[in-house]
Amino acid sequence: MADQSATGIPTDPYDQLKLIRNPDGTITRIPQVPDAPATGDALSSDVLSKDIPLNVANNTFVRIYRPRDATKGSNLPLIVYFHGGGFILFSAISVQFHDLCVRMARDFNAVIISVDYRLAPEHRLPAAYEDAIDSIMWVKNQASNGEPWLRDYVDFSKCFLMGSSAGANMVYQAALRLEESESDLKPVKISGMILNQPFFGGVQRTESELRKMDDQIVPLPSTDLMWELSLPSGADRNHEYCNPMLKGLSESEIRALKRQRWLVCYGGEDPLMDRQKEFMKMLEESGVELVVHCEEKGFHAMEVIEPDKVKGLFDCIRDFVNSPSSE
Repeated sequence: MADQSATGIPTDPYDQLKLIRNPDGTITRIPQVPDAPATGDALSSDVLSKDIPLNVANNTFVRIYRPRDATKGSNLPLIVYFHGGGFILFSAISVQFHDLCVRMARDFNAVIISVDYRLAPEHRLPAAYEDAIDSIMWVKNQASNGEPWLRDYVDFSKCFLMGSSAGANMVYQAALRLEESESDLKPVKISGMILNQPFFGGVQRTESELRKMDDQIVPLPSTDLMWELSLPSGADRNHEYCNPMLKGLSESEIRALKRQRWLVCYGGEDPLMDRQKEFMKMLEESGVELVVHCEEKGFHAMEVIEPDKVKGLFDCIRDFVNSPSSE
């Protein structure tokens, strides 16, 4: 039995994250949650889902979710979603993220595309960011004569990028990378970025990290290990993928970020809260259109751990998706 801290959390982050360290530097993941099958055209489901290859060479795919009662030509919003897991855990079809996407499709009356991206350390960053851009360009290619669940049901001018934790970090990095490709996206228009509890870090500890270093969900040793395994080899936590606030934004990056509206959601009980506040300050100082939502009692990954507590979060996201663009 692994040694436990006073809070009952294993002192070895490999134990806490259910990982086995292999001699060659890879990891073996001990399954924590089952995968959920796609529904296909099962009429008993109020939200239908199916899997489609994204990049065969990278073994990536997307799972699409569509409300069953949607009619052709209904022009639903489209949300491209990136799951959490510190860049090293889970899949788009892990049951907690599958269930989350089902709820979002139902509650937001939207089509959801959940992206199964490559994981570290087998594929260190920026691999996940590249997969995010792959998914956006794939959506663009479906707009004319591609996937019927998109072509027949969505309004491609109402597309949003959304991520939780590491997935929210991916949304930010995708926004920077869209600077050069935005003109090539037509008829797709990215209308907004939705970041739920974005995963950032740094070498210097913040007050919230130290105060909640033994957090039940994201204890400090575990987040350190996630960054160690996911950042480029030899990089520390001040790398721009982990701590973009340290170097700030260039003029071209500011222009890229100002092209969309931003919604950043955070929880008052999340050890990463101070990082998220630093990130929001950076956005505000850059002049982006920013909406902030705080759940005072919110903890990291609350939307998948205690989904009955997400009404406030869901209401805010729904309002953001349905609000008219300022452009």
